[in-house]
Amino acid sequence: MRRLLTAGLMLAAMLPVTLARAQAQAPERWLHIKVDSKDAQGEVVRVNVPLSMAEKVLPAIHSKDLQDGKVKFKAHTEDVDIRALLEAVRTAGDNEFVTVQSKKENVRVAKSGGYLLVKVRGNGEKPENVDIKIPFTVVEALLSAGEDELDIAAAIRALSAHGDTELVTVTDKTETVRIWVDSKNAEE
Repeated sequence: MRRLLTAGLMLAAMLPVTLARAQAQAPERWLHIKVDSKDAQGEVVRVNVPLSMAEKVLPAIHSKDLQDGKVKFKAHTEDVDIRALLEAVRTAGDNEFVTVQSKKENVRVAKSGGYLLVKVRGNGEKPENVDIKIPFTVVEALLSAGEDELDIAAAIRALSAHGDTELVTVTDKTETVRIWVDSKNAEE
């Protein structure tokens, strides 16, 4: 009995070290983008980028709206403060916040399990379905930049801390777009 107790205490003492090593050796996270066109040309696009590389490359891009890993945008759109709106959603419980149904499309915005969810279902001649599932920690990281900026590099760092997650899926009659993060260096 004493040996079992001693062995149990030794295992308990080693557990934090073992967990720290496991976290330090966590697999690289990869951002995948897959676009399949169903038109006559049948174009296919595949992007598989390690998040660590994306985080290093973004600050090196200096274009009109993208500078140092941050994108300029209007935080106040048509008299709506997007940051205040997202903060209100972040601090609220899981819920479906917006539902819009029309002849052209149905839209649903919700929060569930730490994710911001947006679902659009197209009706009509050119139906398009959009599913967006963003961890709220990533939304917070995006908004961690200055006013009127989105911090893309911070969002990538936040994504690195998540497990496998499907971010965006768009399907219509002519193409399918899928964006996800996992620990595989190639698409599924």
